[in-house]
Amino acid sequence: MILGHSRILELLPRLKAQTLLFTGPEGVGRRTVARWFAAGLNCEGGFPPCGSCSSCRQGVLSDYLEISPEAETKSGKKARVPQIRLEQIAPRPASGQTEGAGENVLDWIATYPRYKIKVVVIDGAHLLGEPAANALLKVLEEPPMYARLILIAPERETVLPTLVSRSLEVAFAPLPEALLRTLSSDPDLLAFAEGSVGRVRWALDNPAEFGKLTGRTDGVIEALSSGPAQTLEALKLLLELDGALPYLGRRLRQAFAPQSPQYAQALQSVAQAQDALAAYVGEDLVQTLLALRLSRLR
Repeated sequence: MILGHSRILELLPRLKAQTLLFTGPEGVGRRTVARWFAAGLNCEGGFPPCGSCSSCRQGVLSDYLEISPEAETKSGKKARVPQIRLEQIAPRPASGQTEGAGENVLDWIATYPRYKIKVVVIDGAHLLGEPAANALLKVLEEPPMYARLILIAPERETVLPTLVSRSLEVAFAPLPEALLRTLSSDPDLLAFAEGSVGRVRWALDNPAEFGKLTGRTDGVIEALSSGPAQTLEALKLLLELDGALPYLGRRLRQAFAPQSPQYAQALQSVAQAQDALAAYVGEDLVQTLLALRLSRLR
């Protein structure tokens, strides 16, 4: 079910561009709308998709391909920064890639659709490696007439200009809290969501994990007044959880006045820690430095 975005749902069926760039915060519904768009393009009755024709009953199985960043490195370790690799976009026979290793965009899009339109979604276009982006550019320059491509990214500035220049941007905004209240009235959950229906649904589906995230974040905020050692201990526990640093940044307004220089410096410290982890700086060093900076501000 799509929550909100009525203006975009009205606009999309009228667009003729073959490549679209969906921008906006994580969890606001960009992927859900992309799947709805693909269904409508292939539905016998057009938009909105009927849900009962042959194409709609197939779901997104036959004429829809979604490429997303791989969370593991080639050695099997968890990647700090997931990346879309070249072999996800183009075949690499010289690499020893075996048959059945997964669809790549160039091979998949070269065949005709089963119904009307083939739709490729690049979920995380800002995480395309340079070789993968260059391979994708060949498709964007001359896409088949029966194909549509959708790039998904947080902002147009995070995507390579060569890809942006060949795309039509469709900007998604955070959802109003009034809409999210139709799913939950929990104030902690709504504060966590910040306009993201995806976060609301994740928290509702994973109450234990959400409780752990909020509890450990509270622990960090309480530890700030006790000094760097206690802050570091609480921070290590928090950072065992995925997505913990962005949530900590949003909750720091409980420890610092939002208009104060200390609050701005605290947010900057969290952002720098995220950048350092993305650049593969040692986790212990990043955690220690962040704990020291935050506790000193308090």
